[in-house]
This record gives sequence, structure tokens and C-alpha cells, in this order.
Amino acid sequence: MSKQSEMLEELKRIRELLEPKPAPPPPKGLWNEFMDFISKYKVMGLAVAFIIGVYLGNLVQALVKDLIMPIIGLAIPGLGDLATFTYKVAGTEQVFGIGSFLVALITFIIVAFVIFLLVKITKKWGIE
Repeated sequence: MSKQSEMLEELKRIRELLEPKPAPPPPKGLWNEFMDFISKYKVMGLAVAFIIGVYLGNLVQALVKDLIMPIIGLAIPGLGDLATFTYKVAGTEQVFGIGSFLVALITFIIVAFVIFLLVKITKKWGIE
């Protein structure tokens, strides 16, 4: 073989190595298709973000309703009862709802822990 034909053969082998391989066939079976769907479209990440967002919203709502609004009520007399813990200042009563805030906080922590466990399990399965 001549040097030129050796170089052409080598270039053909390099071209074959550089060509992209065909895509793998789609998975068969309902379970495999479902797992492919979850991993392909990042469904777990979206679900986690949605659930955490819902409970974080509840937590912030409880913070505003039960702690910040009563403080505003103390500063602006005549707003009425804003929560459940009664506090008297200069003859006016103001109510603080610490209980609702703590319930929302504990609920958020529990939900976040459960979501954390779900994420760990799905990562172990190879789903992200």
C-alpha cells in the first residue's frame, strides 16, 4: 500500500469514529416510558419547586397575618383584632397569632423533609 492510501484509510477510520451514533430506541413498557418521561422533562424538579412554593407561601402568609399585622395594629389604633394573643397597650387590645405561624412553620419543615427524601430516592433511581 502506498502512503496515500494508508492516509485515506486512516482518515476513513477517524471519520467513522467521529460520526454520531444512532439514538437508542425508545424504552418499551409503560413503567420504562414513565421513567423516561420523568427524567427527560425534569418533572420531579418541577413538582418539588411547586410543593415547596405552596408551603413557603403559606408560611409567609402566616407570618404576615399573625405577626406583622398585629404590630401594624398596635401602631395604628382602630384596626380591630388581627390575631389571637391579646396584648394591651394604653387601653387598647392587640392580638398576636403565634400559634398559626408555628403550625405553618412546622408544616413547612415536615413537607420540606418529605420532599428531601423523595429527591434522595429519585436520585438513587437515577432520575433527576
